[in-house]
Amino acid sequence: MSEHQHVVIFDTTLRDGEQSPGCSMTWVEKLRLARQLDRLGVDVIEAGFPVASDGDFRAVQAMARYIRRPVIAALARCRPDDIDWAWRALDEAARPRIHTFLATSDIHLQHKLKISRLECLKQAADAVRRAKSCCPDVEFSAEDATRSDPDFLCEILQAVIDAGASTVNIPDTVGYTVPAEFAELIQTIRYRVPGIEHVTISAHCHDDLGLAVANSLAAVSAGARQVECTVNGIGERAGNASLEELVMTMRVRPDRYPYRINVCSEQLYRTSQLLCDITGVPVQPNKAIIGRNAFAHEAGIHQDGMIKNSLTYEIMTPHSVGVPGSTFVLGKHSGRHALAQRCEELGFRLDRRELDYVYRQFLALADDNKTVENPSILELIKRARCGHMPTDITTDATRGQAATSHNLTSQTHSGPIPAVLPSEANSYAFGAAAAVRESAHEGEQQEDYLWGV
Repeated sequence: MSEHQHVVIFDTTLRDGEQSPGCSMTWVEKLRLARQLDRLGVDVIEAGFPVASDGDFRAVQAMARYIRRPVIAALARCRPDDIDWAWRALDEAARPRIHTFLATSDIHLQHKLKISRLECLKQAADAVRRAKSCCPDVEFSAEDATRSDPDFLCEILQAVIDAGASTVNIPDTVGYTVPAEFAELIQTIRYRVPGIEHVTISAHCHDDLGLAVANSLAAVSAGARQVECTVNGIGERAGNASLEELVMTMRVRPDRYPYRINVCSEQLYRTSQLLCDITGVPVQPNKAIIGRNAFAHEAGIHQDGMIKNSLTYEIMTPHSVGVPGSTFVLGKHSGRHALAQRCEELGFRLDRRELDYVYRQFLALADDNKTVENPSILELIKRARCGHMPTDITTDATRGQAATSHNLTSQTHSGPIPAVLPSEANSYAFGAAAAVRESAHEGEQQEDYLWGV
């Protein structure tokens, strides 16, 4: 794949991500995470904001000294002191970048900065020129770009490109834009800004409307070739675009996103866990890619499909993101197949009669507990094997079916009544009944599936 199709992964976990409440890190912790980001294979590590504190300066300085493969970026406002301080922190870096920014929306210019558009234009160009005199790699960010006047935004981008910027970043600072609109903005910039073809267009999206990843992908499709993101999606307010979601979307859907990325996806889970360990902030269970439930299955029909072929319910393998494996959570929605597999994993192959008993007792437990763990399952197996199981279990099941059939008949008088209801007759046999399972008719297997067995 050609070089122009490479999408740069710019990780800002250590800068923007750290601004998330509760996610502050010491310089030692930052360096520890930076080493893992290096193993992950990100192209750029934004190490911090050197002028903000002595700790941030030391963190950037340490990463510049010890992390040699990726670009190490330091943030600076469009002020001479900020830029000089950033360069001092980056002095020993093998591949330094000064990342300078200035707001361009009227609401920020009028109410926060209290400067005119003309003053903004001059400050931005002067800052980029100063940064360029120190460092060959300079990025300029137009803060609040998505709420800026498009004409003025194009004007300031042209000015910073002329001043020497090699990357221009288009931030959706407050998570306001939507994918189609953001793609249009990127396309407008590509068509209207002279010299834009010689620099990298970057996207930096926040998740206030839950669209950070979607907006970033829309920008890539429209021509952006750098995405700024964070591990676990941490960041100001609702967070930033999630690095792991961006990476795996492009890996899983190369038909839609045919771009080369350098990230080693097998390191995603380890990186996520390290960040959680450092900050003490856990990942939500249903978080895509690296959440606890991302590769967990409880529903019986899903578990049945997974046993037969994991592609039925998983679009990527757990190992592709560094997760040890898929898990079956046994609860009230689980079926016989998953329970039988768990019993086998614990060393017990149950025959059909034993499985029926264990399954019914299991459901009774599951109704009172969110999940049923291995010790409880072992206890049920022990009861089934030690004579506590009713001797007429099949008769009990048959009676239950007869009552159900009677109720169905009393509710409807049209159409055929199913000849076989879910019972041991429809269950996949195990152990001594393996021959029954092998000779089962396709219709019986379908019945098992419909009932989530």
